[in-house]
Amino acid sequence: MKKVHHKHYSAEAVEMYYNRYLKAVKRKDAPGFLLRMADEIDLSPALLARLILEQHSTQKPDGGEAPVKHVITQMMRDTSLIEDGDLAVEVFQCIINDDNYGPVADAVKHAVGLEFEQKLKEELQRLGIAFVDESILREKGYDKTPDTKLEVPVAIDGHVVNWIESKASFGDEESHRNYLKDQYWSYWNRFGPGMVIYWFGFIEELDTHRNTGILLCDCMPKIITYMNAQALRQC
Repeated sequence: MKKVHHKHYSAEAVEMYYNRYLKAVKRKDAPGFLLRMADEIDLSPALLARLILEQHSTQKPDGGEAPVKHVITQMMRDTSLIEDGDLAVEVFQCIINDDNYGPVADAVKHAVGLEFEQKLKEELQRLGIAFVDESILREKGYDKTPDTKLEVPVAIDGHVVNWIESKASFGDEESHRNYLKDQYWSYWNRFGPGMVIYWFGFIEELDTHRNTGILLCDCMPKIITYMNAQALRQC
């Protein structure tokens, strides 16, 4: 979808899709014609629904301003806010039938993310590794926080780990690059070296920052070196 979706966003393409929508409404086609169109043009149903909704919202007979982006997003989340009944039905059907985009898919991804965050915490508790989670870190005033910050660092494959981030997704090149820029290097600046777990795997060639402080794994490592508390007391 990321590879081809740009071709659907030209002014000509959007106008063509919207005109097809208007003709379907005029013909009184059976509900679900946007869903069928999305399948025909190979575009995510939720993305097509948003394009049509945005285009429809610019057609103001009174010359008023079109809704801003966050209003469109709110309509996608709650289709009862869409005044046009035909369009509301079409948008709703697109959203509930889209496994990858839209508010329903986002809610599922969020729930899965929370599930794997809990899995990480249970693994740490099972291993006897003390940690604080992001809610406690935010209470302390940190704005960008990993899922868990270890109270005492551990070593994995000879690399020190101070924090662990859980990702319930596959680590592809684009997403990993964005996470590095928006999250991981910020964690590194605040807390030192850490580890990211991509529970659904990752491209092995992306694991290039081990020596600079960001280790990639697809599960909780079985071999962990713990800090020697007795040696610390002697110091």
